[in-house]
Amino acid sequence: MKFLKPFVFLAVLLLASACQMGEEGQKDMTDENGSTINVNEKKDMYKKTSNESKKEQKTENYGFVRHKKSGLTKNGEQTEYYGINREELADTISGLSVQLPGIEEAAVLVTDEEALIAYRGSGKNRNEMADMVSKTAISAVPRYYHVYISDNPSYFDQLQSYSKMDSQSPNADAIISKLIRQMLKDSPQGKSLNKGENANGEGYGEMNENMDEDMKDFYEKTHYK
Repeated sequence: MKFLKPFVFLAVLLLASACQMGEEGQKDMTDENGSTINVNEKKDMYKKTSNESKKEQKTENYGFVRHKKSGLTKNGEQTEYYGINREELADTISGLSVQLPGIEEAAVLVTDEEALIAYRGSGKNRNEMADMVSKTAISAVPRYYHVYISDNPSYFDQLQSYSKMDSQSPNADAIISKLIRQMLKDSPQGKSLNKGENANGEGYGEMNENMDEDMKDFYEKTHYK
């Protein structure tokens, strides 16, 4: 029976290693409080990939995350909050925009509920280019955001000067609203998203439609008299 001892020892060693790997794997899938399960490692929402590294990637995994409410709350109160990194979002939108045909340069300002985009284009059809830029930006922003664009490069410096502001800055809403009105008046905004939303992502038939005068109403008054 002595000859069996080495095999028994090897089996125990393999079993211990497997258990340790399982624990490590589970640890990798969950965060420190055990509330989140991630199949793959966490990465930025929009990953920058070079052409060479893209060629090396034969497949792209789907993304999956599962949260438990207990991990986000303590004694019934929310302890973790999710927010948008506005500078990263602006970087994403401007990067996607200059990849569009005919778009040579783009500047983006992201506020708490709007994305303002100025771009320089070489295409002859202003409406077609505006539609490409608008649709691209809307595909990247949260659903409640509105997108306003202009093909006038003179807005580059203005958008940059407002980047130091935040939602708590004095008269921030009035300043941004004035800029949006100028952009709407100067430049095409593209085609409507659907029958219920205009090109800026503003909805029709809202419950307070008769009570407010939003940018959608201003644009239609100035362009469809």
